[in-house]
Amino acid sequence: MTDQINYLLILGAALLAVASPGPSTLAIAGTAMAQGRAQALALVAGISTGSWTWSIAAALGLSALMQANAWVFEVLRYLGAGYLLYLGYLSARKATGRTETTFRSVSSASPGRAYGKGLAMHLTNPKAILFFGALYSVGVPASATPFEIASVVLVVGVQSMVVFSAYALLFSRPRIAAVYVRLTRWFESAFALAFGFAGIKLLTARLV
Repeated sequence: MTDQINYLLILGAALLAVASPGPSTLAIAGTAMAQGRAQALALVAGISTGSWTWSIAAALGLSALMQANAWVFEVLRYLGAGYLLYLGYLSARKATGRTETTFRSVSSASPGRAYGKGLAMHLTNPKAILFFGALYSVGVPASATPFEIASVVLVVGVQSMVVFSAYALLFSRPRIAAVYVRLTRWFESAFALAFGFAGIKLLTARLV
């Protein structure tokens, strides 16, 4: 272990984790296509808040403390899995619904609700704090100062927000939204399967 912070390693690993397909990216894409840019960015804000929360917690050493209390992770596991399965259920309802979907006609939810959805997705994901704990333990030396640790939290958080916001802007484009309108049932069926799979995988994963 060197006494220098490995920003390249940290940002590279964080980028792979954020940019790869997962519940958060699926939720952002679905929200952007169905409800528009504003709702998607509100969702991104919630996801980012949850990410910042776990990142700061890991930087303060709470990751190791939580691992010493396995019941905390078990509670988060069931909450997270339940929420993902609930999102899968909502997508399945949309996929099997008989009402016609028009672009932005389903944007009845307030930005606050979208924000809460994103926050809940991340705060009930025990893998997030494990990821940040491992990231900091590998890329940040024990001799790092509080300022240096804070700089890591900042750059990782900003990078995540930029990537998630890019997804929101990309999938809210009118042409992509138009494709979603035509293929709503197929999209929502895929989302339902993906959220359901993620929920089951979280239930069966070994966290600690």
